Amino acid sequence: MKFNSDGILLWLLRTVAVAAGGVLILIFSFLLIESISAFREIGFFRFFSDPSWHPNTNSNTGSYNLVPMILGSFYVMLGAVFLATPLAILSALFCHFYAPAAVAGFYRRIIEVFAGIPSVVYGFWGLVVLVPLIREVQPPGPSLLAGIFILTIMILPTIALMTDAAFSGVPKNYIVAAKALGMRRWTMLRAAIIPASRFGITAGVILGAGRAIGETMAILMVCGNVVQTPRGLFDPIRTLTANIALEMAYATGDHRSALFVSGFILLVAIAAMVMVADLVKADVI
Repeated sequence: MKFNSDGILLWLLRTVAVAAGGVLILIFSFLLIESISAFREIGFFRFFSDPSWHPNTNSNTGSYNLVPMILGSFYVMLGAVFLATPLAILSALFCHFYAPAAVAGFYRRIIEVFAGIPSVVYGFWGLVVLVPLIREVQPPGPSLLAGIFILTIMILPTIALMTDAAFSGVPKNYIVAAKALGMRRWTMLRAAIIPASRFGITAGVILGAGRAIGETMAILMVCGNVVQTPRGLFDPIRTLTANIALEMAYATGDHRSALFVSGFILLVAIAAMVMVADLVKADVI
């Protein structure tokens, strides 16, 4: 009997894809079921209208405002993506089009090492080095700015590697045609290479944003964990992920259900970012 390796591989890939989708559906369903209890006992609008975050096992005696933590998560993610994206693109351009082959290979390995460093290591470095430096400029030190800097360093390798891979996928005839037209190197990169790589760059930015909004340990260590809406870069904040990590160990009753609402909001936010990216891609195509 003839061994059909392609058919087996195809069914294996289909099985893995279905399993991955099933796991995602299970996670979504679990968070939704746990959140329904909070929506029923506490009420949906109280998560946005209560005066503060002081949860209790009894919904009638607690406050469940998640808005400061939602804004804190959004601000720190947006700031990190804003700083990391241009730096990552410039890094990939240097590695792919300017650096000699030996330097580019070594530089790429360094970026890969930074991408694999555990988040707690970044957080510890931020706590003992970055936070004291910020404190010298403006107390207290643990702040939104510290979180933005740490997340910028953490997501930059991801976006840079994805961008570098996107540049590698640009057809060689694009480069040949640009040179034939007499374009300077930067003009060629700006007018041909970067636009042709936009889907890969977008994917890298989405992956970086997903890691930024879902990061827990490093943010918990450098942001101060104060539940408040930041009025400036030097104000301490608490993100949704840090709130879950800090309080889930002892939360019970409605307090525990409210933390599952935080997780559900995070999942919806990441899903929304992916959908927006797909819509942008479809619109461009």
